[in-house]
Amino acid sequence: MSKFEGTVEDIVYRNDQNGWTVASIKLDGDRRRISAVGIMPFLSTGEHAIFDGDLTEHREYGKQIKVAAYEATRPETKSGVERFLASGLIRGVGPATAKLIVDHFGARALDVLESAPQRLTEVDGIGPKRAAMIAESFAAQNGMRNTLIFLQNYGLSAGLSMKVYKAYGDTTESVLRANPYRLVDEIDGVGFHTADEIAMSLGFGRESAFRLRSGVKYVLSEAASSVGHVYLPRASLVSAAARILSAEPATVEAVVKGLVLDGELVAEAVGEDEAVYLPRCHKAESETARLLLRLQKTIHRANMSQRQALSQIEAQEDALGVSLSDEQRQAAMDALLEGVCVITGGPGTGKTTSINVIIRLMRRWGKVELCAPTGRAAKRMSEATGCAARTIHRMLEYSGESQGFQRDEDNPLEADVVIADEMSMVDIFLMRSLLRALRPGTRLVLVGDVDQLPSVGAGNVLRDLIDSGAVRVARLTEIFRQAGQSQIIVNAHRINRGEYPEIRNRDTDFFLERRQTPAEAAESVVALTRVRLPKYMGLDSLRDIQVMAPMKKGDVGVYALNALLQQALNPARPDTPELVHGGMTFRPGDKVMQVRNNYDLAWRRDGEAGDGVFNGDIGYIQAVDRRAKALTVAFDDGRVADYDESLLDDLELAYCMSVHKSQGSEFDAVVLPLVSGPPMLMTRNLLYTAVTRAKRLVVIVGREGCVQAMVDNNHITRRFSALDLRLRNGA
Repeated sequence: MSKFEGTVEDIVYRNDQNGWTVASIKLDGDRRRISAVGIMPFLSTGEHAIFDGDLTEHREYGKQIKVAAYEATRPETKSGVERFLASGLIRGVGPATAKLIVDHFGARALDVLESAPQRLTEVDGIGPKRAAMIAESFAAQNGMRNTLIFLQNYGLSAGLSMKVYKAYGDTTESVLRANPYRLVDEIDGVGFHTADEIAMSLGFGRESAFRLRSGVKYVLSEAASSVGHVYLPRASLVSAAARILSAEPATVEAVVKGLVLDGELVAEAVGEDEAVYLPRCHKAESETARLLLRLQKTIHRANMSQRQALSQIEAQEDALGVSLSDEQRQAAMDALLEGVCVITGGPGTGKTTSINVIIRLMRRWGKVELCAPTGRAAKRMSEATGCAARTIHRMLEYSGESQGFQRDEDNPLEADVVIADEMSMVDIFLMRSLLRALRPGTRLVLVGDVDQLPSVGAGNVLRDLIDSGAVRVARLTEIFRQAGQSQIIVNAHRINRGEYPEIRNRDTDFFLERRQTPAEAAESVVALTRVRLPKYMGLDSLRDIQVMAPMKKGDVGVYALNALLQQALNPARPDTPELVHGGMTFRPGDKVMQVRNNYDLAWRRDGEAGDGVFNGDIGYIQAVDRRAKALTVAFDDGRVADYDESLLDDLELAYCMSVHKSQGSEFDAVVLPLVSGPPMLMTRNLLYTAVTRAKRLVVIVGREGCVQAMVDNNHITRRFSALDLRLRNGA
């Protein structure tokens, strides 16, 4: 790393969200001008600076200083001060005014602005009001610069520092010195460990009440976001928090008690446990139960006998040219007579046929809305039913501007019937939002496979609804003849029953390519995806084939396989721009996935515009802007969104995805490497979920013994939730 000194001639580009800057620099003792690029949110035209960085050769822009750190000083020459004032940084000062100020005060102009701004009235054309405005703007810029430098000294990124400054302004330093743990609760993107490091640097002790209280809430928050727990038993919470905080359990117990008394946590009996909730989780769970029970009470039951209902169902069978099983007829009967019901079943059991009949039956009640948790699931629902289906977020009209759904109790959906598919993916917060938007009397049909992995978010909604006994549940178990010809479906049901899948390598849509080591398996995965399956089945490597992995790390984990598949399917090219961020390289044509909900991200589609890109959405990079460190993604459903550097953490390569992230999606072919792995991950329901994502072909690459071990491992991590109990107890 080298040092470069020079004067800032111009700020060519700056991303105000994260401070990424491209500056034109005139090096000392050199006539050359060179670009400096990096995180430099405070750098201004006219300043003299020392840059630590490397001199690089950019294919498009030539020589650049890639800046790792820099230190700037105020301009000291008249020309430098004039350029600084004319840069537009200070409100009320343009090039003409900057020249007048410097002509009057000379190189000391900035000292005057700082210590005696009232003297600005000595300059022709500047009155008291304008002088005050200029002084205020100059002071604000100085304050922001000092605050951001303070934050970055404690390890916050430029983008996060800007976010903190926008929240607290000039009080930032005093807020943090008083209680840095406020950041965890009030600033999205700041976690407990970051706040803890700042606190330790500021001299806070490990026994600080602020630290202990924040650490306890952090444990509950992590349990919700990482594991899916809605609450934790008090003993589990105390034990986990004591471990993270390196504190005595008795100390943590006292902290929990204080938080409950102050209303920052909620504690109540759940069965034999004393459950401790974050208030938002408690409210979501209790409100979901209350709203569902209220909906049931307000639904007008069909004024017909079972015989009359059966007659209507048979009429729809004739109209559609289908013959329902007894289980499917019962599902349709429940939807028609009960008004709120659950339909659950595995692949090939006729859920889609049942939905098609129910849609046509329900049209007699009025407007029918179809929805699913993800764009891919909604698209599949539309294709299977021939009726328009939307994501739940889109149906509820999420608005980034108002930070919430437009459809709620005050503005309910204009729907008489709502049918929601892929309910295993719906967490407690989304379920609560859906129920809020249903006006009294709306009929609700919930469809899903309860044996799949539960939602990524907190809660176990589908299983809790079924276990509660509070709603009618139709279970579809019969595999239809056509589906029974698919080895994928036969084996999915065998796996679900705890039986080993039948593996044949001829004339089948389910086969095992035996490989003993992770390296051998990875090599086969790449060959299958790039050459063999496209040649054998005419599939598109990117859009039709999906590689999945149980783990993120390791030779056959998500990260390693993404790197190998990107190199095989979309390698670096001299004429193609690319962007490196967080250990990943993004190129035009890359398959990517949004990995967290971003309700504010703007998108466009055929003249339509909206906000919100959601966890699990899959798209393809259209364009990469290396200079601005930005890219454009076109998603499967036609939405196009722009990502600046501050948003790149929301994207991951998706040539390979985790099985959890595959939920709600369906692919022509699934390639699944299974060699070995920890028992907590290598479970029966994970294997079942992966297999049921495939329409035409499943290829398992690895060891048959690993497959059998997964079938034998029926371990299901318990999710702490109490929706079933609330429904049983009348909320």
